[in-house]
Amino acid sequence: MRAGIVNKKPNLRADYTDYYLVNKPAHFMGHELVMIEEEYMTAYIGCCVNAGAGITVRLTGDDSALQAFAKANACSVENKVDLKTVLKELGLKAKLPAGQYTTLSCRERDALQVE
Repeated sequence: MRAGIVNKKPNLRADYTDYYLVNKPAHFMGHELVMIEEEYMTAYIGCCVNAGAGITVRLTGDDSALQAFAKANACSVENKVDLKTVLKELGLKAKLPAGQYTTLSCRERDALQVE
């Protein structure tokens, strides 16, 4: 936020999740960072919070380091994400260059699935 990569307020808050679209180029493990998600509970609105965070990246090359990070940190990985559809369903607009998108999720339930 301080670097201006994402807004100080989320682009969208839905249920328990804040969605931040990246405003300027940023990378995670060599891949282009596109969106950050943070899930937490400030007030109970119904079942069920899955606390943690996630990111969506546009892959630029080999994703083996990303896969290894996910395994080492009990995260889940969803490959070949149709990010245009995801953003449309959320009511968010963003210019997306062609490419393959992957979502890395590091939430409580992701860790439970690994154990």
